[in-house]
Amino acid sequence: MKAFAHLLERLAFTPARNAKLRLLRHYLETTPDPDRGYALAALTGDLKLRAVTPSLLRGLMAERVDDQLFALSYDFVGDLAETIALLWQGDGDQDVPLHEAVTLLSDTGKAGLPAAIAAMLDRLGPSQRLAFLKLATGNMRVGLSARMARIALAEMGEPEVADIEEIWHGLKPPYRPLFDWIAGGARPEHAARAPFRPVMLSTPVDLDQLRGFDPDEYMAEWKWDGIRVQAINDGGVRRLYSRTGEDIGAAFPDVIEALNFDGAADGELLVRRDGEVAGFGDLQKRLNRKAISRAMLDSHPAGLRLYDLMIWQGRDLRGLPLAERRAVLDGADFGSDRIDVSPLLDFATWDDLAALRADPPSAVIEGVMIKRRDSPYVGGRPRGPWFKWKRDPMVVDAVMLYAQRGHGKRSGFYSDFTFGLWDGDQLVPVGKAYFGFTDEELRELDRFVRTNTVDRFGPVRAVAPKLVLEVAFEGLNESGRHKSGIAMRFPRISRIRWDKPAAEADRLDSLKEMLP
Repeated sequence: MKAFAHLLERLAFTPARNAKLRLLRHYLETTPDPDRGYALAALTGDLKLRAVTPSLLRGLMAERVDDQLFALSYDFVGDLAETIALLWQGDGDQDVPLHEAVTLLSDTGKAGLPAAIAAMLDRLGPSQRLAFLKLATGNMRVGLSARMARIALAEMGEPEVADIEEIWHGLKPPYRPLFDWIAGGARPEHAARAPFRPVMLSTPVDLDQLRGFDPDEYMAEWKWDGIRVQAINDGGVRRLYSRTGEDIGAAFPDVIEALNFDGAADGELLVRRDGEVAGFGDLQKRLNRKAISRAMLDSHPAGLRLYDLMIWQGRDLRGLPLAERRAVLDGADFGSDRIDVSPLLDFATWDDLAALRADPPSAVIEGVMIKRRDSPYVGGRPRGPWFKWKRDPMVVDAVMLYAQRGHGKRSGFYSDFTFGLWDGDQLVPVGKAYFGFTDEELRELDRFVRTNTVDRFGPVRAVAPKLVLEVAFEGLNESGRHKSGIAMRFPRISRIRWDKPAAEADRLDSLKEMLP
């Protein structure tokens, strides 16, 4: 596991994308099976192991380390796995094979798991302990996406990254057939019908950038506030995938039942009532469920709004220009009133489109999508063919309430903040976010937290309500799980308002008025 631990450490502290790719490629080329396959699965989030809870790990530490020492160490380090790796009392330094650690975490029963984990930690040195604990908790956080991992694989042999992504979701760790193919062997067969196919992604754009393009070469449509999905019926095998390839059909049996066509379609999953699109909060109530009640099916009916076709009636359309694919889409009969087609917007100039974007017909529209008419369907994020022009973010001035240390290179600084708004004379928490501060801003905020701490709750510090943060976010949902009754979508700290008194921060009522 020493090589795996070294890889994780180097990835975490290597910011450059190409350098990360070289590190991963070197590891995969020099590490034997099955260890390299398990490492790849761990980095891409596809390694399914028995969950090791923080309470289990804390219990192990309570048997070995003074509670106060552990609390102070955790407060300083800011990461549970790293704290345990550093504090664990033992002088082991064995190079345990990664597959042995995977077997332990996948096969050990619940009752025997604490003792097995402790025995493994006794055998490892500090860096290997950290790697093992990251594996056990599923918290890699090394700045490497699954897409980047597949790019590294493609760089090792002849297959293109799109070919690897085509079969990826039909493979299982430790991926021996995949590595054999990369080395010149036969292409692995799909493990199942109706495979996921890599989706085509867009890049952000603004009006100034658009003015450099000819609007006649593009088509545009609304950007709907749902989730991107791929809907497939392959010879009667029906699947509904998220944009990352997760099969979410169990939570949407009503949509699965409506897939009465032969093909693979790209579109938006939405909750719709009487033809009207509901907000994302309604859709969120149906996500991440293994089963769905009849009451939820009736109160939150789901449907698809399609904007592209990948496969249709046995024909692969991805190599065709978008205009031709769109013609097939517009003429297709999907056999269900739960499925419709996202309408195109009528515009002649970019200013026309800007006016439409500024005044959408529904509050659940996030902006506009802009696509070249001649673009083939290419998995991944090719720069240029597709753009997203999101609506301007909402903004509030909020007061910092709590702070927590970051991870990786930020683990020594307070960089994650909870903020609140005024409700009467009380501050109510409304969200949590971190901000890509400059190094100087990060030091200033860290200094503010340390000098204004009024209480501590484990790794979290409560701070005096003095500092105002400008918070930008993409939308709001009503939420019974939050004290404020509101959940922000994609909050981020856009500015530090050193100049603004906390008493002048925004009020909760103002935020509620922004609800769709």
